[in-house]
Amino acid sequence: MVPEFMQVVIVGLMILIPLFFIYKKAGLNPWWSTLVFVPGFGLLLIFLQLAFWVWPNVNTDQGR
Repeated sequence: MVPEFMQVVIVGLMILIPLFFIYKKAGLNPWWSTLVFVPGFGLLLIFLQLAFWVWPNVNTDQGR
């Protein structure tokens, strides 16, 4: 049986790795994805940041 701490690390890595690549494709610093390991509001901060920050690699002049 895997100890609870190891389960938390494994689940955290399962979230961290895809988020790392999402941040990279968005043009943001991928190390922000380590907020997954902040207890309480870390994951909430990540989703709010991805939802409301301007992504540097998105062209906002589409259709002009």
